[in-house]
Amino acid sequence: MPESERAAKRRNQIDRAAASNYIARMALRDILIIPDKRLRLVSKPVETVDASVRALAEDMLETMYDAPGIGLAAIQIGEPLRLVTMDLAKKDEEKDPRVFINPEITWSSEELNVHEEGCLSIPEYYEDVERPAKVRLKYLDLDGKSHEVEADGMFATCIQHEIDHLNGVLFIDHLSKLKRDRVIKKYTKIAKQAAE
Repeated sequence: MPESERAAKRRNQIDRAAASNYIARMALRDILIIPDKRLRLVSKPVETVDASVRALAEDMLETMYDAPGIGLAAIQIGEPLRLVTMDLAKKDEEKDPRVFINPEITWSSEELNVHEEGCLSIPEYYEDVERPAKVRLKYLDLDGKSHEVEADGMFATCIQHEIDHLNGVLFIDHLSKLKRDRVIKKYTKIAKQAAE
């Protein structure tokens, strides 16, 4: 075999090994379900964007895709850090994973929008929620670089929903007390039955 072919074969073997190591590092995590009290914790800022934060983001993306969901906050897998993953691509579109570290809303529009929301921590429950139609978002990426973007539509709704998680707030907290109490009672009963 000529030298160039051998070198190409070695590169392909190395690439496959690197890919399998990457996949092996990623892990599915359990998603916390209400009434788990950890969902009410206020998450701490990420101090340093390092390998452990990147590994956590990978686990979150894998878990989010498997669920399946379009957004996940680190606290939903029991990690009280200000870290959010999201992918708003439709099923027939190429995946578009995004990671937001220490996300912060710096401005919200007075205009409101209503979207039907669901949550991986409240499975199979959906309800209309009213939120600001547009927000300005400041965050760090996986390289620790700062970004500021304007979000509207589903992006605005989703990022507000996930930042709520980082502050110990669930989307049902935006509903009437009657609806919220009914949901909490239902999932508390399910949790008790599962524990028996």
